[in-house]
Amino acid sequence: MSGRMHFVTAGVFALFIISLSFCSGCTSTTVGNTWYENHTLRTTISHTGEPADLTVQVTVYRIDSMSQEFYTMLSTPVSLSQGDTLVTISKELPPGSYKLFVYVLGDNDRKTAVIRDITV
Repeated sequence: MSGRMHFVTAGVFALFIISLSFCSGCTSTTVGNTWYENHTLRTTISHTGEPADLTVQVTVYRIDSMSQEFYTMLSTPVSLSQGDTLVTISKELPPGSYKLFVYVLGDNDRKTAVIRDITV
């Protein structure tokens, strides 16, 4: 029976090591506050893990009465390190209400996405 116990223990240990290897590169990237100021769209990106070169893409919809209409798509490259990074994209937005779809993209993959409402 002790030989079987060692086999089970070794299997559990191997599974644990494999699980750790999958999570060793795990990062968390989140979009914080997003606002418009001085003809510039601003958003904070929080990142944990290794530095990464990513892209922030913002799809802007103008809200008019009970409908939303595509207005523009903006993007900028960003180099993230651990902590918060302020991302700015210059763009003139006329006064009004907007819905922003903010995406953080990298390695042909979406890292995170949020929807934010702003008023200019």
